[in-house]
Amino acid sequence: MNKANDKYKQMLTPEAYRVCRLAATEAPFSGKYHDHWLKGSYYCACCDKALFSSEHKFDAGCGWPSFFQARLNQVEEKDDFSHGMQRTEIVCAHCHSHLGHVFNDGPEPTGLRYCVNSLSLSFKADS
Repeated sequence: MNKANDKYKQMLTPEAYRVCRLAATEAPFSGKYHDHWLKGSYYCACCDKALFSSEHKFDAGCGWPSFFQARLNQVEEKDDFSHGMQRTEIVCAHCHSHLGHVFNDGPEPTGLRYCVNSLSLSFKADS
């Protein structure tokens, strides 16, 4: 294990570590931000960089927090062929923490659905 992962293992819960650093997925409808509608910003749980705005959050009915847009240059996409599927993984552009996946079945204006694990996020309300 490298030093960065050692640091994250100490700062995250075991469940958050599995999601953020090992690309696991939390159970649907279990995350604290699934049905969370306060105004503010969602940040990376590992490096505290702003990733998503509550203005872009919507109820996709999929069981995970969903956004139709990420903050500019804050989220990167990677091909994911795990579990016998072809998907697009999303990771934090700063620390490469696993966030979830992005799909092309979201609402306008982007048509995207960033499907994100609550464990990979923290939230700060607008003041």
